Amino acid sequence: MKATEARERQAPLKEQYRDDPESACVTFSVTGEVVRDELSIQIPTHIGNLVSGLHPAAGGDGTEGCSGDMLLESLVGCAGVTFQAVSHAMGITVNAASITAEGDMDFRGTLGVDRETPVGITSIRLHFDIDCDADEESITKLISLTERYCVIYQTLAGGLSITTEYANSGSTS
Repeated sequence: MKATEARERQAPLKEQYRDDPESACVTFSVTGEVVRDELSIQIPTHIGNLVSGLHPAAGGDGTEGCSGDMLLESLVGCAGVTFQAVSHAMGITVNAASITAEGDMDFRGTLGVDRETPVGITSIRLHFDIDCDADEESITKLISLTERYCVIYQTLAGGLSITTEYANSGSTS
């Protein structure tokens, strides 16, 4: 989608959301199906099912998607779209750009080897490699606004509330 097309599509939405703030609230939902007798789950995506399994550092064979990689892929995807939208809004012509996300994790935590080791990714670095004619101040502003408006970046940086519930649809005999 071109930036001009996005602006045209977003204009009436912005007006609607100003007039009716509740209409801007959306609940995202994804349901995966656990693969019986396997350490994996099938997750539907817009391009077909994704199978997520163990990372090789947790005993996986590397043939299935890893949730840690998917988290970083989500961050790169969101940051990339946001970066493009902000650069267009600022009038910056980007000749080329790449975004890399790196996350550090100590697998002793998730494998229960050391109870003191945190479970999960403990730090993320986001790197932008940009080819454009903008000055340093404009690029700094571009990155700052990308961070500000990137949904995944803000979700990760700000923390969030997570609740868990369950239902047992099996017999209880």
